[in-house]
Amino acid sequence: MTGRVHTRLGVAVAVIGVVISVGPTLIASPAAFAGAVPPRPTAPLARPSPPVVASATLIGRSELDPAGLYFVSYDGLVNNDSFQQDGIFTHAGFQYAAWYTADRGAVVARRRLPSGGWEKVVLQHKLSTDDSHNVISLGVSPSDGRLHVAMDAHNSTIFYVRSVAELMSRPDTTPWSPQSFGAVQRTFDGLDLGAISYPQFAITPEKRLQFSYRTGGSGNGTNEIVEYDGGAWRRVGRWSSATGSFTAANGVVSTTRNMYLHGFGYGPNGRLHAAFTWREGNLGVLCAPGGLSNHDIGYVYSDDHGRTWRNTGGQVVGTTGGAPVSVGSPGIVVDRIDENRGLMNQESQAVDSTGAPHVIASYVPEQLVPCVTAYQADRIRDGRTFHLVLGADGRWTTRELPVATGSTQRSKIVFDRDDTAYVIMPFGRIVAATRASGWTDWTVLFDDPALNVFGEVLVDTSRLAGENVLSVMYQESSTGTTPSPVWVADFRVG
Repeated sequence: MTGRVHTRLGVAVAVIGVVISVGPTLIASPAAFAGAVPPRPTAPLARPSPPVVASATLIGRSELDPAGLYFVSYDGLVNNDSFQQDGIFTHAGFQYAAWYTADRGAVVARRRLPSGGWEKVVLQHKLSTDDSHNVISLGVSPSDGRLHVAMDAHNSTIFYVRSVAELMSRPDTTPWSPQSFGAVQRTFDGLDLGAISYPQFAITPEKRLQFSYRTGGSGNGTNEIVEYDGGAWRRVGRWSSATGSFTAANGVVSTTRNMYLHGFGYGPNGRLHAAFTWREGNLGVLCAPGGLSNHDIGYVYSDDHGRTWRNTGGQVVGTTGGAPVSVGSPGIVVDRIDENRGLMNQESQAVDSTGAPHVIASYVPEQLVPCVTAYQADRIRDGRTFHLVLGADGRWTTRELPVATGSTQRSKIVFDRDDTAYVIMPFGRIVAATRASGWTDWTVLFDDPALNVFGEVLVDTSRLAGENVLSVMYQESSTGTTPSPVWVADFRVG
């Protein structure tokens, strides 16, 4: 069995992992997320932070768009939902970003690093609906140097564009212009994905481009993978299950669910990591109608590029295209969080230089609120952010960050070359902890309300790994549907 250690407010309690039967959870209706964004929190740190040998110094900002598309849905913005993979990234000396401008047009842009001007291309597509899930995700296929753009889907058919060959591998000699991008498609070059959500790209150790997505809907959906190699997309298959019985704390049984990924990506040893949270399809599992039916932090990995899935202990718990990972798979829960905690889905995952996975999750601890009855209000008042890491001994450790979450929104975890962990929290706050401390010396490195960051941000993980420069893409807070500037802020870290 896999052990785990919980640390909260300086007290560590060892918990031995056991196989448990958990009940279904239910998500609140979309209307519960439709309100205006609450004011920026001013809550103090939960406890004094010790000194940390890390820094984050703002070295510059560049404006992507003076008038980015602005509307709030599900408490988020379509230009800055942190689960995008990737909305901003670096490749071959250029940085790339994507967003929707005020007239709803989809834009991709690049700049030569470290401080070149942004070159923008407006694609032949306009956002189809006011839904913050309908983000733009970017991927590169190393085999032919193409840029792939997946956008504007939430339980709907994808809009997809790919560039000419060598646009990314030969950026100095291949024109960056509208003519370098093909027509907008509703399939992946003829491969029909159906109605999907949460588009995410990842590159395998063999330099194949993979695409992860959800089919079905909230509380009743599955995760699938397709793969691009040799100039064509092919289906790998479905790897998570929507079915099986889950018994909640109140005794209600749920028989459908979906797996929400906190991350989908490869570590330095070629292992594919996937941390996740379940959402149940039966709302009766909740203690109150105003809650959120997410539960548990789960984890699986694959050493064959997503074909076979194993739990922390190495036991096979699912096969893609065969018997998928399900709520009843043994040993996949690494932190038991019940269905009444307002647990956020699709938050964050990263892998350090040793190949150890780290997860960021935020929810309302039971000690503060026994039953989440009002998702927004309870999370803003009592939500906390937690860091989970898998140790060399095979045990997961969970620790609370000493900074009030103060938001319904997500945080993002990334690593620099020294394995210092940086968590970029809502409103652009940056906190960090060092490997030397075992990631216990969490300290606020940057917090500037003058930037007027809306909430969630995007992070260029590839530039951080290569240069120790943290590029944070964000949009300024606005009101109603008034467009606002979209920026990239660069921080020297170390």
